[in-house]
Amino acid sequence: MGARRFFFRLLPAYPTLYQGEKVFSDFLPPSVGYVYFPLIVDSREGFASGHFMNNPLSRLYLSATRRSSGKTTIAVGLCRALRDRGIAVQPFKKGPDYIDPIWLGMASDRDCHNLDFHTMGSREIQAFFLRESAHANISIIEGNQGLYDSVDVKGKNSNAALARLLRTRVVLIIDTHGMTRSIVPLLLGYQTFEPEVKIAGVLLNHVGDSRHEGKLRAAIDYYTDLPVLGAIPRDIGIEIPERHLGLVPGNELGGAHAFIARAARIVEANVALDRLIEISDSAPSLTHTAMEEDIARNPSQNVGSIGKAPVKIGIPRDPAFGFYYPGDLAALRRAGSELVFFDTFSDTTLPPVDGLFIGGGFPEVHREALEANVALRRSIRAAIENGIPAYAECGGLMYLTRGISWHGKRHEMVGAIPAETVMRARPRGRGYVVLRETGKGPWNLSPQGGQSVEIRAHEFHHADIAISEPGKGFEYAYEVLRGYGIDGKHDGIAFRNLLAGFSHLRDVGKNHWAKRFVGYVRKIRDM
Repeated sequence: MGARRFFFRLLPAYPTLYQGEKVFSDFLPPSVGYVYFPLIVDSREGFASGHFMNNPLSRLYLSATRRSSGKTTIAVGLCRALRDRGIAVQPFKKGPDYIDPIWLGMASDRDCHNLDFHTMGSREIQAFFLRESAHANISIIEGNQGLYDSVDVKGKNSNAALARLLRTRVVLIIDTHGMTRSIVPLLLGYQTFEPEVKIAGVLLNHVGDSRHEGKLRAAIDYYTDLPVLGAIPRDIGIEIPERHLGLVPGNELGGAHAFIARAARIVEANVALDRLIEISDSAPSLTHTAMEEDIARNPSQNVGSIGKAPVKIGIPRDPAFGFYYPGDLAALRRAGSELVFFDTFSDTTLPPVDGLFIGGGFPEVHREALEANVALRRSIRAAIENGIPAYAECGGLMYLTRGISWHGKRHEMVGAIPAETVMRARPRGRGYVVLRETGKGPWNLSPQGGQSVEIRAHEFHHADIAISEPGKGFEYAYEVLRGYGIDGKHDGIAFRNLLAGFSHLRDVGKNHWAKRFVGYVRKIRDM
C-alpha cells in the first residue's frame, strides 16, 4: 500500500441543529469558529482522495436524460459517500425545488442552495455559486429534468446552460431499464447536440444483472469515448418514495438517515468515486469578479437595522412546514431579525414574536395532526386578528384558511382567512410565476405612487382556495401575469397585516423581500 500523507485545511465550523438531529447548519457566519478537516493524499493513487490539491473549486454536475431516472437518489448517496470520506461537500440544486435540497442537505450536513435562471441573473448565479462553494472541498450540482430540457426552445434555462455558465463537467445518469445497445445513439446525440457541454462520463442506473451491465459497457466502450463511471443495480431498495408533489421530503421520513446511509454504501460499492473526484478536480477556473461585485452590491448587514433591537419572527419548522430557502432565512437574519422556530404539532401556543413567516410544505398530508392542535391554531388566529405582521406561502396559506378538504374529508385549520382549501387530483398551479404588484400589499417592492414592479417566483400546488365571504376586508397584492396563483388572475391575499399566497418568493435578483418584510415587522412593532 502506498504511503499516505496528511494535510489539513482550515474550514469554518457549521454547527447543525434540526429537531435535535444533525441536519442543517443554522446559517452561522465563519466568525463563529473553525474546525480542521483531515485531508488525505494517497501517493499510490496519485491524487487526493480527501483533498483537492490542484483546484480550489472542484465541482461536478449530475444530470440525466429525463426526470425520474434516479438522479436525486444517486446524488444523495454520492454526497454522503464523499462526506463519509471526510470531504466537505457543498450541494446545489438547479431550479426552485425545495424537496431535493432537503435530502441533499441531510446527506452532506450542509445547506443545499438553489441555482435558478428564473429568479437569478447569470452573474448573480456565478457570484452565489462561488461564495457558497468557497468553504467546501467539492461542489455537487444536481440538475432537474433532462440535461437539455428548458422552458424555451433555445434552452436558455436548461441544465446544459447552467453547466456552461459554471464551466462544470457533466456526469450523465441513464435509466437503463429495458435498454442495451440503444444507449449508444442516445449518448452520441447528447454529446453532439451541444458540443460545448462537456459530458465527462456516464452513470448507469437500474441495471438488471451482470450480463445486462456487460452489454451496456461493451456498447458504450465500442462506439463512444465516454467512460462508464458506475452501474447501480436495479431493485436494491434505495428509491426515495414519491407522492402527489414529487419526492417525499427527508424531514418527513422517519428513516431518512438510515436511507441516506444505505444509498451512500450502494454508491461507494458501485461507483468509481476516485474517478469522479478526478473529474471534479479537472474543472476549469471561474472568475471571482462577479462575486466581488455582488458582495459590494449586497452588504451582509442591513445598515438600517444596526443598533436596533432585532425583531423576532416565528417560523414553523416541522414535517408539515419545511419549505424554506437557507439563503432567505439568512437574509431575514441579516435584515435584523431573530428567527424563533416552533412546531405546529407539539407547541400549544405561539412563542413571543413580533411577526410570522409560515412557509410551504404539506399541511394536507398532516391535516389530522394540525387539526388536533387546537390551542396553537387559536393562538395563531388570535395573533393575526390582533394585527401581527405575517407572511405565508402556499402550505402556509392553506393552513391559515378555515379548513382543508381532501378525499371527501374536511379538517379544521387556523381560520384566520375566510376561505376554504379544496385539494384537487391534478396540479392547479405548477411552474414559474410572474407577478405584478397591485399596490395593495403590506410591504411592496414598487415605490409608492410609482410604476408597478414585476416579481418572479414559482408555484406548485393541487389546491383551490374558495373564498367564503368575498369582499370581507381583503384585497390581492399581485396580478398574475404568468401562472395560476389563487384564481388564475390574482395571488397574495392582503388582509390586516397578513400577506398570504401560493407563490414562493426568493430573496435574490431584484426582489430582496426579506429586508422589506423585516422592516414592516419592525414598523408595526415600534408603533
